[in-house]
Amino acid sequence: MNEAQQIGALEAMLFAHAEPVEAERLADALRLSTVETQELLERLQQRYDEQESGLTLLRFEPDRWQMTTRPYYGEMVKRILDTRRNAPLSPAALEVLAVIAYNQPVSRSFIEQVRGVDSSSTVTKLLEKGLIEEAGRLDLPGKPVAFQVTDTFLRVFGLASLRDLPPLHDEGEAEALSETAEPAEEDSEQLEWK
Repeated sequence: MNEAQQIGALEAMLFAHAEPVEAERLADALRLSTVETQELLERLQQRYDEQESGLTLLRFEPDRWQMTTRPYYGEMVKRILDTRRNAPLSPAALEVLAVIAYNQPVSRSFIEQVRGVDSSSTVTKLLEKGLIEEAGRLDLPGKPVAFQVTDTFLRVFGLASLRDLPPLHDEGEAEALSETAEPAEEDSEQLEWK
């Protein structure tokens, strides 16, 4: 296979797979090294950008790739698919997502402890939307189900990885707080919200 055929094969696999796929899996299918496959993926991504194609390649960390439509054309794609507009996420759903994203994997009881209210219906809705998923069971009494965010969450919020989440506190502010006040021992385990 020449390079054009290899890039064509990558394009076909990414299109057919429709979800993020590891470069290593693509390399195995092409019978190439991961490094060679990554170079081909970057060439394909560059070609789409240079041609202002309706398609683009997204790269998710650690090394997963997905073919998607370019956001610029999103409105037209929605029209042709005749999809209903998704309802925006409620403040409760955004809170639950934040708790999970910053602390994952977490149990439902942890989420409820942080929020101070029952969150079972919100968790169920987020599972249905594919923004969170079960991540096994925690090694705690009762073996509660753990939850984590999904690749769909990353795509919806435009993140390559959870490291792209904004910091919870400004670093300078956190240092100033730690220098000026030492919390009492009983307060040290409480969550601080700003």
